[in-house]
Amino acid sequence: MNNWEVMERDLKVNWHPCTQMKDHQILPMIPIRRGEGVYLEDFEGNRYIDAISSWWVNLFGHRNPYINRKIKEQLEELEHIIFAGFTHWGAVRLGERITQLTGLDKVFYGDNGSSAVEIALKMSFHYWKNRGETRPLFFSLENSYHGETIGALSVGDVGLYKETYREILLENRTLPIPADQSEEETVKALTQIRQIFERETQTPTGNPISALIMEPLVQCAGYMKMHSPQFVAGLAQLCREFNIHLILDEIAVGFGRTGTLFAFQQADIKPDFLCLSKGLTGGYLPLSLVVTTDEVYQAFYCDYKEMKAFLHSHSYTGNPLAVAAANATLDIFETQPVLEENRKKSQYIWEKIQKFKELPNVKEIRQTGMITAIEMIPYPWQERRGLVVYQYGLQNGVLLRPLGNVIYFMPPYVIDYSEIDQMIEVAYRGIELAQTQKWG
Repeated sequence: MNNWEVMERDLKVNWHPCTQMKDHQILPMIPIRRGEGVYLEDFEGNRYIDAISSWWVNLFGHRNPYINRKIKEQLEELEHIIFAGFTHWGAVRLGERITQLTGLDKVFYGDNGSSAVEIALKMSFHYWKNRGETRPLFFSLENSYHGETIGALSVGDVGLYKETYREILLENRTLPIPADQSEEETVKALTQIRQIFERETQTPTGNPISALIMEPLVQCAGYMKMHSPQFVAGLAQLCREFNIHLILDEIAVGFGRTGTLFAFQQADIKPDFLCLSKGLTGGYLPLSLVVTTDEVYQAFYCDYKEMKAFLHSHSYTGNPLAVAAANATLDIFETQPVLEENRKKSQYIWEKIQKFKELPNVKEIRQTGMITAIEMIPYPWQERRGLVVYQYGLQNGVLLRPLGNVIYFMPPYVIDYSEIDQMIEVAYRGIELAQTQKWG
């Protein structure tokens, strides 16, 4: 079996996500045979540094020995059960650990990030409904992205994903974001948002807003735009003041990506709902959590005849294998100085990428924790300059998957300093090449 054979057979049967499949007439697909640490290896022995953690999910490397062992141990005992009316020890342990780590009270299980967002939106709306209020409107931020199911798309603001489906989406209002992380821009945005809250919540029939949803600190699929902890804290204060739920989408930014275990900890706040996925299982298996408060839980807790239960379910809710991976991931955080080492590596990356400022086609560099972005000047999207960087990266052993004109690093935490050097150097040369080359 070689790369070409696997690719040809794949293209006959598979439709890949977030891809214009016709591109693969000229852009070779990369069939991966195995992974180890930060590396992915194809069928011909070529290795690629996984600088994007396979869509931001992998924390401790591919085929991590400890996570492997814990999943194998679980496999020998129980692979799956219905999570309605039944439970298992792994889910109990994970729920206890997550509530202790977040300061929240109850954990509701889902399958993936988008389903977590759907659960949180429904749960917020249903909470108000159970209290005798109908609140069909949601707030989200400009430039935001929260997934690609209908509800999640509704509260996003990246037109590339959303525009086609606009006629079938939920009602949502977008709020301005700071132009940068300065105090002046933060205050300006919060002042504008206060005015919007005042206008939108004062209606003859009462407050129509169920919740505000946001990614704290970094809008990942929103071209890696970053904002300050003060902005997050200010939004939380406004939500409390205007009696609106705060949903924090930490699907991509949780579990150490921003420098703390959870991004909201840097703002010293407590959300009403916290959505977790991706790194939750170390990049092994699909699992998501919606973590919420006793106050929300009690709005659904009643005699059956009152019909206030939250009737939402997924077949693989609380899957024991995925839960075992999540518990193993938390074990690593508990037993190893992960966040301390990440801080050292992120500082090293920041120092190394200063040279990108020398490139005339680089507009800005920015970083929050282990998330680093290099934004090129605004080339016309039709030129697909980011794809030039992507292709150059693959030719030189690094998987970079730019977001338009934004090249970013979100590597597994086990990356070493020589691998960081290679990742940065290849990205630099790719961006340099994109000055003179466009795709096609």
